[in-house]
Amino acid sequence: MKRLQNRLPLFVLLSLTIVGLVLHETGNTRAVENLILRPVTPVQDHLSGLANDLSDLVQTFRDLQELRHRNEQLQSLADSLMIETVRLRELESENETLRQLLEFTQANPTAGYRAAEVVGQDPSNLLRSIIIDAGTGDGVAEGMPVVTDRGLVGRIVEVSSRSSKVLLITDVSSSVNAILQSSRATGIVEGKVDGGLVMKYIPQTVTVNVGDIILTSGLGATFPKRLVIGQVTAVQKLDIEMFQRAEIKPTVDFERLEIVLVITNFEPIEMAQ
Repeated sequence: MKRLQNRLPLFVLLSLTIVGLVLHETGNTRAVENLILRPVTPVQDHLSGLANDLSDLVQTFRDLQELRHRNEQLQSLADSLMIETVRLRELESENETLRQLLEFTQANPTAGYRAAEVVGQDPSNLLRSIIIDAGTGDGVAEGMPVVTDRGLVGRIVEVSSRSSKVLLITDVSSSVNAILQSSRATGIVEGKVDGGLVMKYIPQTVTVNVGDIILTSGLGATFPKRLVIGQVTAVQKLDIEMFQRAEIKPTVDFERLEIVLVITNFEPIEMAQ
């Protein structure tokens, strides 16, 4: 029995060989091939589909990487263009300010000017003042008036070699001798706690109208004449008082000061007490 089992594989192999030769001679091998390949074909098709899907997935991943890279390039370009646009706008704004200041100096050729940039302001808010980047090394001295093309800003109160402190006319400790352009009546413009201006000591007999322009009078020799201070917005007149007063809106926008002019050839005169 054991000998028979040992010969069985050889018998099967020989039988298959004989069958194969017969089928080959008779031309019937295709049927056997179809019988063998039929179960394999679906598996092969499935594997082929998986290979195609994997190839598509790899290509999609590559496309996403390329798209991400292009988006990063476009974002970098957009950031650069934005920065350049901001820079050009700043240059345009600065050029416009300088043009207006130039027109002001040309319209007032008798004064000497030193342009200065605002580099700081009083951090405590106890004083309304600014710091400019011009000092004694630039010909700036204490007491010199500071203006823009829109009007009076203040005066120099402290000086170092390369910087100076400017006390704004809106500070409560500031006072400017002023004149009403329409009636030529005089008074004193002082700063208010809220940053506004008020003109005091206007004679009761003078007619003051909303919209009247206030200028420096030159009295007291602390500021030159005819510098614009502001415009009347309200009038307070009581019969029981000796003087009337007017609320003034400054022509200078003190919240947006960037470049100012120091009048360097004006020497204030200290009045005897």
